[in-house]
Amino acid sequence: MIQELLARYSASAFGPGGPNAEEITLILEAAVRAPDHGKLHPWRFIVVEGEAREKLSRMFVDAARRRDPEISEVAIEKERGKPLRSALTIIVAAKIALGHKIPAIEQVLSAGAAAMNILNAAWELGYGAKWVTGANAYDDGFKEELGLAASDALVGFIHIGGRVDAHPPARPDPAAFTRRLGGRLSD
Repeated sequence: MIQELLARYSASAFGPGGPNAEEITLILEAAVRAPDHGKLHPWRFIVVEGEAREKLSRMFVDAARRRDPEISEVAIEKERGKPLRSALTIIVAAKIALGHKIPAIEQVLSAGAAAMNILNAAWELGYGAKWVTGANAYDDGFKEELGLAASDALVGFIHIGGRVDAHPPARPDPAAFTRRLGGRLSD
């Protein structure tokens, strides 16, 4: 398993195909194994596949036009294509329990951990995946269209599809970002 984790990278493109219903269930089962301080279960998942991809595409365009009535047609086409880049998109959000003793940031981090589990599960099943955000993740009107509250955090859109052979990016040395209390990792 560790070699699979070390091999994982975010897809820059997707081939045909995507997870079937059973695999989507496995991916979501992995997602809900994320750490969850307070057992709030803040994660919310919206699965977008098939014809729903076209609906999400229209939502992206409408939101872009709402934010910028003078948006260019080139930018509109870019927005239109985002939900169509892969066979499946899982939208990950955190349903924030406001005023709870568990801070909102921990609830968002739990949803972020669920998103990472989705990426890892998709990779383990042989698919490419990429986690993106963008303006829609921070647009209260867009979140409302998805049935989320303005106080909820849209953590990201995870695109999943056929894995295209690619050269994984070079990774930094963890020692450059790590230290022991009182010194560097090598101390």
